[in-house]
Amino acid sequence: MWIKYRQTIYRILSLVFVVVISLWVYSIKDQTEQLKAFGYPGIFIISVLANATVILPAPGIALVYTFGAFLNPLIVGIVAGIGSAIGELSGYLAGYSGQGIVTKTAAYEKVHPFVEKYGGLAILLLAAVPNPFFDLAGIASGALKIKVRVFLFWCVIGKIIKMLIFSYAGALSIDWLKNVL
Repeated sequence: MWIKYRQTIYRILSLVFVVVISLWVYSIKDQTEQLKAFGYPGIFIISVLANATVILPAPGIALVYTFGAFLNPLIVGIVAGIGSAIGELSGYLAGYSGQGIVTKTAAYEKVHPFVEKYGGLAILLLAAVPNPFFDLAGIASGALKIKVRVFLFWCVIGKIIKMLIFSYAGALSIDWLKNVL
């Protein structure tokens, strides 16, 4: 009986954690400009926080694009990709805790079998392309009890690919603007 109560407490704490992180990151979104002064560590922190939200969107990709224009886009993409993957652990934890709120949505019902069937490849693919469903993939990964190291491995690769694309897009756009002006 105590195990059931303990699981319920863990589930509630996980949900509260995800909601609090999401609300906090959303509330400080205008202050991310100040983190630019911190260079690569600032990019890392922004990426972790922007991807730790499960409910509200945060401007992580736009900032990677901007940073790529002013700093080394290769390093920006790698640092942002690693930070993004770490931030995605919030969705993974929500799924691992067994929360049933999101798992009853139609979108989750489409993502869950994909992650269940293809595992790491699904995580990589969904992490590499900009889409609103990656949080659901993280939740599905946690619910399926995919090992956290496996989730992080594929997530890091996918997020680095995505962030490199945005970082280099930012760098190339600045070069293009310099040539045009």
